[in-house]
Amino acid sequence: MNITEIRLAKLNVPLVTPFKTSLRSVTEIDDLVVVIHTDSGEVGYGSAPETPLITGDTHQSMIDVIRNTFTPLLVGKSIEDTWALAATLQQAIPLHNSAKAALEIALFDLYAKRLNLPLYQVLSTTRAGESLDNQSNIPLVLKTDITISMNDFDTMFVDSKKAIAQGFDVLKVKVGNNLQQDIDSVIRLYKEFGESVAIRLDVNQAWTAQQTVQAAQCFTDNHVSIELIEQPVKADDITGLKYIAERTAIPIMADESAFNLTQVKNLIEQQAADIINIKLMKTAGLTQALAITDYCQSKQVTCMIGCMLEGSIAVAAAAHLALAKSQTISKIDLDGPSLGLYDPVHGGVCFDKANIYISNEAGLGISTIEGLQFLS
Repeated sequence: MNITEIRLAKLNVPLVTPFKTSLRSVTEIDDLVVVIHTDSGEVGYGSAPETPLITGDTHQSMIDVIRNTFTPLLVGKSIEDTWALAATLQQAIPLHNSAKAALEIALFDLYAKRLNLPLYQVLSTTRAGESLDNQSNIPLVLKTDITISMNDFDTMFVDSKKAIAQGFDVLKVKVGNNLQQDIDSVIRLYKEFGESVAIRLDVNQAWTAQQTVQAAQCFTDNHVSIELIEQPVKADDITGLKYIAERTAIPIMADESAFNLTQVKNLIEQQAADIINIKLMKTAGLTQALAITDYCQSKQVTCMIGCMLEGSIAVAAAAHLALAKSQTISKIDLDGPSLGLYDPVHGGVCFDKANIYISNEAGLGISTIEGLQFLS
């Protein structure tokens, strides 16, 4: 099975409600889709959103690097060599993580199809084929949290109530607009819903270390239970993360501070984070995500699997990774497809509100995708 062509397309899905954080506000899932064709007729799919404020990637930068740098490295190569091809992508050029992620997802989709295995089974084994995790008792369903966008309290209340009615029992609340308003809103949300749901806070780098400790103390004083606080300070403020971790019992999760294995090792060695948030768009795909997961497992550090509001192609790959490495990835934040008005991707992973159902079809199991707009 050799690669014959790599095509690119756009795929847009309107959101049910705008997605608002301290960094951005968006109204649709806007993916660049990678379609890898082979001489056997099999097709592999991958995708990535543009997140210039986080990864530095735009759709145009991804299009350019895929066409000019990566495609010549891949066309004509055998899918049997997927691990080596992924290594070639990673080493070919610095950065461009989202483009690498989209290509790796499509490559591994094809590689799993070549082996006639679901992707999670491929990701749960080493390159030599030795099992790393016991898959026998793993259910083919994951349960994700849902993001409550940063808004006025009344809007956040309505969004939370609606999410709970749909079966979500973990709310990931976006904060970071105004410290006192953030604290007040979280306390009020907890008093309304805290008995029935867990609450995670995602600050998106908007607080200082001192503000985070202050907020954590306010939550403690008001008997508000917070499951975790995600990336409260700037990505490069590892000293700040360590300061917070030393002064609060609320687990601190690193997101923008944890793109690669080197950063993760530094965070864990400095005891600056209790949890690592893995996102395929940050790690430049599946191979580096696997390396981070295996390292965290060796250090008994919990991981979350997250997404950057990409659609169900890339999120399906993240779900397969979570299933494959469920001993370490115990927190699921893969609500991107559930935030859309509809899912244009059919086959494979089914996103049904809080529940994510993973099939045993080969690869990602995708059969058809509606609305692909191929680029010339």
